[in-house]
Amino acid sequence: MTILVTGATGNVGRLVVQRLAAQGARVRALTRSPGTARFPDGVEVLGGDLDDPASLTGALRGVSRMYLFPVARTAHDVVELAARAGVERIVTLSSGAVTGGYDTDFHLPVERAVEGSGLRWTHVRPGEFMLNKLWLWGPSIRAEGVVREPFPDAAWCPVHEADIADVAAVALLEDGHHGRAYDVNGPAVITRREQVDAIAAATGRPVRLEVVTAGRARELYRAQGGFAAANADFLLGFEDYSGNAPSADVEATVESTAPVPVELPTATPVTGRAARTFAEWARDHAADLRDLS
Repeated sequence: MTILVTGATGNVGRLVVQRLAAQGARVRALTRSPGTARFPDGVEVLGGDLDDPASLTGALRGVSRMYLFPVARTAHDVVELAARAGVERIVTLSSGAVTGGYDTDFHLPVERAVEGSGLRWTHVRPGEFMLNKLWLWGPSIRAEGVVREPFPDAAWCPVHEADIADVAAVALLEDGHHGRAYDVNGPAVITRREQVDAIAAATGRPVRLEVVTAGRARELYRAQGGFAAANADFLLGFEDYSGNAPSADVEATVESTAPVPVELPTATPVTGRAARTFAEWARDHAADLRDLS
C-alpha cells in the first residue's frame, strides 16, 4: 500500500508524512520543490503541482490512498486522475468553516469533488490554527517583544497543527472513517490576551500586548508581508470567506463575536489522546518565537 501526500511540505502535510513514515507506511511525498524537501528516510519524494493536474500522473501510479491538500480550481481533475490511477481512499484537508456554512468557495468544492468520485473519503475540518499566531505575531514578538492586536478579548478554541495531522494519519491508515467529516478544534476556549501570556511563559521573556485598531493592524500585517499580508483583510474582519466586505463596521464589532460553545469537537475521538493545548503549542514553537538576535 502506497500513500500519496500532496502539499507534503506544508504545515500539516509534512507532519502527516512523518506520522505515516513512523507507522511503517510506504509514503510518497508530492512537492513543487523536491530537490530541497527534507523528509524521513524511506519517503519517496516526487515533484508535482496541484495547480497542474497532469503533473501528478507519475506520482499517482501505484497509489491506493491519498492525502489531498485543497485546491478548489483543479480538485475535480485531480480526483478524476486519482480514481483512474486506482486510488481507493482520499483524506481531504478541509475547514471547519464548511461545517459552519461560511466556506462555499475554497474547501467545499474540494469536498464535493471527492464525494462525487465514488471513492472512500474522509474530510478533516480544522478550525482556527494555533500556528496563525506564529505568522501574525512572530515578527513583532521576536523584534520588539510586543503583540499588536485589535481584539484582545476575542476567544475561540484554536487547534494545534499536530492534532490535525494525527487525525489525517489515522483516517489514512485505519478503517472505519469512510464518509466522516471530522471537525478538529483545540480543547479549550482561550482569549488572544491569554494566548500572549502563554507565549510569554513558553519563551521565558516578557511579551507586551498593545491594543490597536483593526485598521492599524491591517496596515502592520500588510507591511509585514507573507501570510499576514495575504490574510489581513479576512482575519481582521474586513472581508468574508468569499472576499465580500461586511455590512457592519469592523471597529464597532470588536467584542460582538458569537458565544463559543463550552466544548467543540477535538481530535480525541479519532486519536484517543487528549487534544493539545495552546500552552503546549507555545512550548513547541518557543524557539520560533524567541528573539533571534
